[in-house]
Amino acid sequence: MGTPVQQLFDLSGQVALVTGGSRGLGLQMAEALGEAGAKVMLTSRKAADLEEAAAHLSERGIDARWIAADASDPAQIQKVVDETMQRLGRIDILVNNAGATWGAPAEDYPLAAWDKVMNLNIRSLFLFAQAVGKASMIPNRKGRIINVASIAGLGGSMDVQFIAYGTSKGAAVNFTRTLAAEWGRHGITVNALAPGFFPSKMTQGVLAQFGAEKLASAAPLKRLGDDDDLKGAALLFASAAGKHITGQILAVDGGVSSVHGG
Repeated sequence: MGTPVQQLFDLSGQVALVTGGSRGLGLQMAEALGEAGAKVMLTSRKAADLEEAAAHLSERGIDARWIAADASDPAQIQKVVDETMQRLGRIDILVNNAGATWGAPAEDYPLAAWDKVMNLNIRSLFLFAQAVGKASMIPNRKGRIINVASIAGLGGSMDVQFIAYGTSKGAAVNFTRTLAAEWGRHGITVNALAPGFFPSKMTQGVLAQFGAEKLASAAPLKRLGDDDDLKGAALLFASAAGKHITGQILAVDGGVSSVHGG
């Protein structure tokens, strides 16, 4: 008669690596995976933030570790994967969440800013997936990769000057579909979440520019995302409940993309 639903969502014995995991959406998803039973390895650039995040997860009964690294540096990405394998033995779930943005008009956009956003938002997704795939998922014939895209990757915007960010997130969408097609034969699913506006350090500039109420009013649900809104979707993609879902992009945006394109 099938598997009990609680068992389908149970991640006991699994290991999740979460990039950009020290705050915001990354920490929210780490909470969800940890509360479902996974051991969690967090990585981001700042050790102090990671220490605080790991302590927060530990208080919730989650087995959480951390490694400080710059996700735009290929050598540091490999170090994170190698060290996670040494310390935890496997990586079953990869959450590719590390990202950056930079606001400037397209005609004046600095090349250094373009490269910074591209390296973190799309090149790091490829490098982390490649390293984790080779080290654990392909040999074990099992894996779940969750890329964090954005509704900015589903369409343009006249109001926000984010040419590199929007381009990188569009690339993340098709990276997800392409890798899903290639790695399905290894038993690996690859999906993406496309969040709308969630209050965070990255979105504080846009929220200040347009106002939280105005942005919320543009969504059919008339609200911004909160501290729980990515948890269920992340757990679905990470668990056995989502084993027949791959190459999919799920917008978690209060309905914005349903009325504004995408």
